[in-house]
Amino acid sequence: MRRDEFLKSLAALAAVGALPLSAQAAANLKIMVPANPGGGWDTTGRALGKALQDAGVAGSVTFENKGGAAGAIGLAQFVNASKGDPNALMVMGAVMLGGIITGKPPVSLTQATPIARLTSEYNVFVLPANSPLKSMKDVVDMMKKDPASVKWGGGSRGATEHIAAAMLAREVGVDAAKINYVPFRGGGEATAAILGGNVTIGGSGYSEFQQYIESGKMRAIAVTSSQRLKGLDIPTMKELGYNVEIGNWRGVYAPPGISADQRKALTEMVVKATKSKAWAEALEKNGWTPAVMTGKDFDEFVDREFAGLRAIMVKSGMI
Repeated sequence: MRRDEFLKSLAALAAVGALPLSAQAAANLKIMVPANPGGGWDTTGRALGKALQDAGVAGSVTFENKGGAAGAIGLAQFVNASKGDPNALMVMGAVMLGGIITGKPPVSLTQATPIARLTSEYNVFVLPANSPLKSMKDVVDMMKKDPASVKWGGGSRGATEHIAAAMLAREVGVDAAKINYVPFRGGGEATAAILGGNVTIGGSGYSEFQQYIESGKMRAIAVTSSQRLKGLDIPTMKELGYNVEIGNWRGVYAPPGISADQRKALTEMVVKATKSKAWAEALEKNGWTPAVMTGKDFDEFVDREFAGLRAIMVKSGMI
């Protein structure tokens, strides 16, 4: 085969995705963010896109936000529209698992292809600065008198902050089914509701609230970790006498229908991105804990998380 014919064949194969991404020039990637702009998934997806380009494995990255139902709406669109596309990724995490357990959507995460866990962090509960409540004890006392009077704002139903609120209710003798949880499609909406006093208390990853805590617009009153977050004066729920500990994590999946080689190539790209300067800067800026996991280990981790979250929800009276 002449050189020009060989190059044409190579280009044709790359165009239809028959070559693994590592064999192509820097790919043009699409990242589905199954949440509205402004939240943890959105921040993670855009930080990963920048890191993929910084690492030289992506020539360009485009994003699509599709919020609702703990990511299930975006998941359904991703599974149906991106099937077999080796240049597509979707951000996901513990929140999606919780939403699938509670919402039972028609499209399952098992239909997509696991790529990697990226980060982990814990939920921080905050009050608006002008709230008459000053501590988690104040919130608990109010909830004991009238569970419906406390509006908990956070991500979709089944999010880790929702589960934490249900765990706390059970701890203090309140029926978890009676807590007044207000779900939002994205972190930006939840933040606006907290700042506007439309909810009593809000929960999310520290990175989403950091600028408002540091500026004094929000007061952080508890974190769901086993130990205090490094460098931060925020008490843990356990310190306060409530046996509530739950972590959040985020990762990425590929569509269904890609080959083993394409999955391997995507995984290698993502891992390379997590070693870039841009990713290191994102970890530092957002206070994320690096938690990269791939392959069979990640597959089995997701299975354990599904089982663990379901058990917590049953015990807490959520399902």
